[in-house]
Amino acid sequence: LRRLAAPDWIPAYAGMTVIIGGRGNGGQGRDSRESGNDGEGAGMTVGRTAGQSRRARLRGNVSGAAPGPLTHRPRVRYPVGAMLTKRVIPCLDVAGGRVVKGASFVNLRDAGDPVELAAFYDREGADELVFLDITASSDGRDTIIDVVERVSEEVFIPLTVGGGVRAAPDVRKLLNAGADKVAMNTAAALNPGAFADAAEAFGSQCLVVAVDARRVAPGSPQADPALLPDGHPGKGALALGPGSRWEVYVHGGRTPTGMDAASWAAYAAELGAGEILLTSMDADGHQDGYDLELTRAVADAAPVPVIASGGAGRLAHLAQAVTEGGADAALAASIFHYGRHSIADAKRALRDAGVPVRLPPETSP
Repeated sequence: LRRLAAPDWIPAYAGMTVIIGGRGNGGQGRDSRESGNDGEGAGMTVGRTAGQSRRARLRGNVSGAAPGPLTHRPRVRYPVGAMLTKRVIPCLDVAGGRVVKGASFVNLRDAGDPVELAAFYDREGADELVFLDITASSDGRDTIIDVVERVSEEVFIPLTVGGGVRAAPDVRKLLNAGADKVAMNTAAALNPGAFADAAEAFGSQCLVVAVDARRVAPGSPQADPALLPDGHPGKGALALGPGSRWEVYVHGGRTPTGMDAASWAAYAAELGAGEILLTSMDADGHQDGYDLELTRAVADAAPVPVIASGGAGRLAHLAQAVTEGGADAALAASIFHYGRHSIADAKRALRDAGVPVRLPPETSP
């Protein structure tokens, strides 16, 4: 890993698969053997030795101590001409222990059991999986660890978990529960120092900042002046200005912050975020396509991979997110949860659009 981290052009989270440990079958880890990953996959994974669960592998190994040469390396872009595969990521929005889906973060309806859906998407050939406890922050509680543990036992693809993550100890709990990456949203926006501490402790390769953004429009709700403490960059360099088009919201999309979304994403990368999970609140659940202008603005501003989220209704929308929007991955929920399209359908559509993807073994040419 020190050798991998040494060259200046290698980012902390590079959108490619790195296999460590679990050597066997030609040097491939268990992740690679069981998923058919040929090394061009998506997301950073850690190979497991045979017979080890994700939780058993991690438990006792996550101390929170600064990982030396693997600490975050913000502001590192990919080398020119690098052909990294784009990722297709199903999202499990969980409330009350069930996967739900709505529109613009409201009118939620049941979509199934998170453990069953996670196992299904793993078999389908998804590149990664995102699990978001969408009411944890607004309810002021911790992420539902038991559900995360059950999900992590069923999947052998990178698992990102978010919701109710406030500080480094919460990150440690989720990594020990089986998460590969942990997403912070509300806590990162309201207390950037807490996020920076977590990134310093665990490295940016496993820290994601989730950004929920809504277009600024006449009559938009005004941020509470007391929401951000004095001295917070959201009251200075990151504050909405005359040219701002999207505002950051927190508490599950309920609370405006007065911060410019693109500026906050760029600042989060400076703090140590290895990836940005960007959701358009305006497009979410409406299935009319991603907000490509928002995606492009954040992708241009933040020097780390961006996951586009919110709005996928047709397979063509996924290709637009990574071509026109400049995203490194396309996240979707409704088109997968309700059986309209499969992961294989999505990847074939991306391939046919000229987008490099890792096809599931059964669909590979």
